[in-house]
Amino acid sequence: MTALDFFLGSHFLHRSMSNITDFTSALRQRPGVDAVLVLGRDGLLIDGFAPAGTDNDDLAARAPSIVVEADALGLASGQGTLATAILEMERGYTVVSVLADDSLLMIQLSSSADLGGLLFDIRRNRGNIAALI
Repeated sequence: MTALDFFLGSHFLHRSMSNITDFTSALRQRPGVDAVLVLGRDGLLIDGFAPAGTDNDDLAARAPSIVVEADALGLASGQGTLATAILEMERGYTVVSVLADDSLLMIQLSSSADLGGLLFDIRRNRGNIAALI
């Protein structure tokens, strides 16, 4: 099973994923997903999709500060560095996940999205996703 098949379930059948653009496009089709951004730890956008009128570069630039502070908190508490942060907003969720030493994944979801299923998929496929970058 490819990461694309896994993230989309029955939406696509056995389509091979060759790059990060295929991944972000596919993940964006998952019910409740509003935006998908892949970015460097420096906040520079690598690839992404968001609703019209959204500034992808601005969103990407904000994620690294979340990771830096979460890493500091984890190290201070002895729990280690951040793997995934879940932010609950008034109208949905933002998930920021560390893919590799130099890359992050940010997903914005509606409040009705399957957050648990998405988190499970990210954890299980983190290495496969990072390999696409």
